[in-house]
Amino acid sequence: MILLTGATGGLGTLVAERLADREDVVLGTRAPERVRGPLPVRHLDFDLPDTLASAFAGVDVLLLVSAGYGEDDTVIARHGAAVDAAERAGVRHIVYTSLTGDGDHLPYALPHRWTERRLREGSADWTILRNGLYAELLGQLAAPAPDGRLTAPLGLGKLAAVARADLADAAVAVVREAAAHAGRSYELVGEHAVGGEDLARAYGPGVVYESEPLALARERLTASGAAPFQVPMVLGTCSAVAAGFLDRTGGDLRALLGRAPRSALDVVTGRIG
Repeated sequence: MILLTGATGGLGTLVAERLADREDVVLGTRAPERVRGPLPVRHLDFDLPDTLASAFAGVDVLLLVSAGYGEDDTVIARHGAAVDAAERAGVRHIVYTSLTGDGDHLPYALPHRWTERRLREGSADWTILRNGLYAELLGQLAAPAPDGRLTAPLGLGKLAAVARADLADAAVAVVREAAAHAGRSYELVGEHAVGGEDLARAYGPGVVYESEPLALARERLTASGAAPFQVPMVLGTCSAVAAGFLDRTGGDLRALLGRAPRSALDVVTGRIG
């Protein structure tokens, strides 16, 4: 049996859609009432360890989608509880959606690296999917205003952004044949790095990219009502892009997909989903 976490949003939902025709797949979520689709659902809440034993019962392969919404200690506690419970339940293989290796400069990298280490030291087989940053995230960080200005603190840096749908397809390829991927870490980034000027050109005539100082971006984010931990996460991402730490392309994505990855620019501008 395969259990997928994170089934009520983002990457987990896309994976669930792709495995909806399988009889050996169940979904784990803290909000079962929000799930729509044919797959059976189990209540699973990383913040409520008492829900984990029953959720993992009879599971052979666990897709552990990172529960990264929170401070480092919160995320580490969630992942630790999940891995502990999975091992106690006899889960044979854990596939974890981590962060690209070039993301070590990012403020939210530590819980990912902690979880990778915990899996390597554990009793279950493991596969680590080191996901690049979403093209959809880049679109949120650098969206054009009504006057055509595309303002973001990205400098001249670029991001090897990857379509979330491609990461879902890669995760599906791994969980379907988990044993063949045991002990492997895959680097899943885009094949073309994209910067602010590339985005402006992709949006078409009348859109102009203007790099914004980080200090101004901090003021804007703080005023937007973002949670306190979100501000350094966003600014740290922009800073790493601007400094050129996230522009390395290539990796293992094409091999896992068996095809060319989607264009990040097409995803950002809505030409493809």
